[in-house]
Amino acid sequence: MEAYTSFAKVYDQFMDNIPYEEWAQYLRGVLEKHGIRDGLVLELGCGTGTMTELLSGYGYDMIGVDCSEEMLDAAMEKREESGHDILYLLQDMREFELYGTVRAVVSVCDSINYILEEKELEQVFRLVNNYLDPGGIFLFDFNTEYKYREVLGDCTIAEYREDCSFIWDNYYYEEEGINEYELILFIRAGRDGSVPEHENVRPREELFRRFRETHLQRGYTLEQIQTALQNAGIEYLGAYDGDTKSGPHRQSERIYVVARERGKKKAEENIRNRRIKHE
Repeated sequence: MEAYTSFAKVYDQFMDNIPYEEWAQYLRGVLEKHGIRDGLVLELGCGTGTMTELLSGYGYDMIGVDCSEEMLDAAMEKREESGHDILYLLQDMREFELYGTVRAVVSVCDSINYILEEKELEQVFRLVNNYLDPGGIFLFDFNTEYKYREVLGDCTIAEYREDCSFIWDNYYYEEEGINEYELILFIRAGRDGSVPEHENVRPREELFRRFRETHLQRGYTLEQIQTALQNAGIEYLGAYDGDTKSGPHRQSERIYVVARERGKKKAEENIRNRRIKHE
């Protein structure tokens, strides 16, 4: 079953405990550290556009890519409210296409973990390297293998809200490094107009509709991420624990990685040298 369809309707409500503004400030600080204070920035796996909006508010010209039409619908509603000039593209990050290069690429909220095969991960990184300006920055996070194995794996999480509730069952398959979670949603009628009114049923506001989604995420080690970056030809610069922003450790649950485009600058220098030689 396709992920982020029904869940998109209530995604922001269940994610209201995520410190997006704090994360956005961190991303901005890293980008500015590398001299990127404006210009085109791409967000891969932008979802409902919360981070895209925050970065746009900092003055970046944002492009958001996501493969869920329902999530992008929510993102475009936010764009209409904010008035920010954001381009949203319905694309799979494993084969995304842009018209030109960007100064930076960011990807947060463990979007990278939805890439289940290391070869596909390398392909994503190759595309990022291809669409970055010479020396451009790639900044992303990922959930670690440790988090799925020791924290999320084989546990159930449930949450009740007035208009919606969920039951989230996790199953971790250690040999494959895959975490499967089955999400059961109960959404109050009227939020999406999905339940028709009839004379012989309870009032519409008392009805809930049940939805089910299955999500798969791959747990990675930092070493696997570094290898994929290297194989894709992109330069690894460093990594930071998601909570402390210091160096990652064996029990890090989320890790931020900073990488840099490699290749275009050298190619441009070679072309320039050849031109000088011919002159």
